[in-house]
Amino acid sequence: MTPAQIFLAVVAVLYLGLGAWCTVAPGTTSQKVGFELPNDGGQSEFVTVYGGLEVGMGLVFLLGAFSPAATPFALQACLLMHGSLVVFRALSFFWYDAMHGLTLRLAIGEWILLLAGLAVYLFSTVRSGAEG
Repeated sequence: MTPAQIFLAVVAVLYLGLGAWCTVAPGTTSQKVGFELPNDGGQSEFVTVYGGLEVGMGLVFLLGAFSPAATPFALQACLLMHGSLVVFRALSFFWYDAMHGLTLRLAIGEWILLLAGLAVYLFSTVRSGAEG
């Protein structure tokens, strides 16, 4: 496996795990980030958006980890997703008093994944340019 594929495999496991946690324990996970799920509709929405979307992201990264043809796309998708998360998280911290608890830990994780993904992307680009 290339460094990009290893990185994508790690990110895939993180997102698949987080998506599974959001799906099997929506009450717990939603409370950890400040959501209230007062009824079945709220739980359904949380499971769909947080569970389903995070599992979907994990599957994209997993595809890139094990399919060399999909690795560049998955790595670029990872950068775009984490870049968007970092920007929107920064805006939310500016607008709201939310820089604490699990929300802060998620923000730190998003920055780490963005910067690590960027490093892997740049390394892969330089490496493929040197080989070509």
